[in-house]
Amino acid sequence: MAKNLIQIAILGAQIVGRAFTRALRQELQHAKTATQTGKTSTKTVQADRVTGMSLQEAKQILNLNDLDIQDPEKIRKQYEHLFQLNDKTKGGSFYLQSKIYRAKERIDKESNVSSSSTKTEPTEETKSN
Repeated sequence: MAKNLIQIAILGAQIVGRAFTRALRQELQHAKTATQTGKTSTKTVQADRVTGMSLQEAKQILNLNDLDIQDPEKIRKQYEHLFQLNDKTKGGSFYLQSKIYRAKERIDKESNVSSSSTKTEPTEETKSN
């Protein structure tokens, strides 16, 4: 009886180990192809990993389009409206509040990435010096 339980536990650990390895390989391959195709930068891929959501998902959660991303006031208004709407004391969902918070965090990271990349690009004056 004990021998069978040990075999089952070992088999289960092997299955979980293989699944984890496969998922890790897929994630690494996805990140590699995303940066190689030029669709996303390395910093964008890194921001996706840190926040756990893509920029597209964040825009959907906050109900923003590509033009709204450039307007911090619109982002703030959408964030505050949705965050207050899902307040737990008003019968809302803490899970949805956390998704809204993470979506704003992801968009803020993207604006930081894009603003830092424009600041680091040399201008014509610095190129000639």
